[in-house]
Amino acid sequence: MKLVIMAGGRGTRLWPMSRQGMPKQFQKLVSKKTMLQDTFERLLNIVEAKDIFVSTNKEYAEIVKSQLPEMPPENIIAEPVGRSTAPCIALSAAIISARGRNETIGFFPADHLIRNPENLLEAVKQGEKLLENYPDHLITFGITPTTPDTGLGYIEKNDLLEKIESIEFYKAKRFVEKPDLKTAQKYLGSGNFYWNSGMFLFKVSTIIEKFKAYVPDIYARLVKIKSAAGTENFEAVLKEEFPKMDKVSIDYAVMENEPNVALAPVTSDWSDIGSWTALKDTLIGDKKKHLVKIEGEHLDFDSENLLVYGSDKLITTIGVKDLIIVDTPDAILICDRNKSQLVSDVVKKLEESGKIKYL
Repeated sequence: MKLVIMAGGRGTRLWPMSRQGMPKQFQKLVSKKTMLQDTFERLLNIVEAKDIFVSTNKEYAEIVKSQLPEMPPENIIAEPVGRSTAPCIALSAAIISARGRNETIGFFPADHLIRNPENLLEAVKQGEKLLENYPDHLITFGITPTTPDTGLGYIEKNDLLEKIESIEFYKAKRFVEKPDLKTAQKYLGSGNFYWNSGMFLFKVSTIIEKFKAYVPDIYARLVKIKSAAGTENFEAVLKEEFPKMDKVSIDYAVMENEPNVALAPVTSDWSDIGSWTALKDTLIGDKKKHLVKIEGEHLDFDSENLLVYGSDKLITTIGVKDLIIVDTPDAILICDRNKSQLVSDVVKKLEESGKIKYL
């Protein structure tokens, strides 16, 4: 089994800490190690370092190498440009397929916080067994929801497919985009819906065939890249073909169209750390308490539910509530915690106005 860490994102909703040159997966957001290092160490519980790959943008390859010195450098899959998760998975499948037999291959984002990963890791191990019986299936891991979160996608389960050891695998009924609050509350109450974690497991030959069936343009370029793997022409072919792949998520391209999807529910203290609000609520759920991670000092008088991050200065707050305050050497963010999803719009505005020094 080969496991791929997807580490090519930019984390724009965590600006101005997460930047183009050093996005969130390479930073120490939730522990004394970076999120990439935490993910790598988590996967070491079920495979060896030689069986872990990292898919990332080529500009981050050296960062990956420095943060994961125990992983073989040839296991860094460097994308010429960012093209979303379907091309990421297609490229990884092409390279891993070219190197050996029909492996089981798993994909895991680098920027997720999983405090108790035992259930997930067991589901991955048993998922490999499930694929021996159902090699034409794609497995997705759904997180048991704890709140009616409107910022996440959901997966509805259907009938039980098989139970292996303690892990139940269900047929996936449908994928649902981010719902409104009323719908999310209904999902939570039903017990049939799970958060879409963006983690997957399948046979490498199977996912390649699914690309052929649903996104033939990606498949055609995948085949060219696979044929060039291990040759002196590889970099040239990769540079030519990969940027032309459709920029589309694996969910939209394949998973939502495929009838043979197995859902493995996972109970875990999980967060995709998709915003400053998510970070605060994940690390300190008490809305009366502050999350303060600064090198300087924070002096407060009668404030409530603040996130104060990054500064080497003294930051003083007086009588404010539900604020996010992020201070970096060249940019400061002050944001209502209920509007933190809009931080990515700041990045878009900076891009449109050409202020690249702040990206």
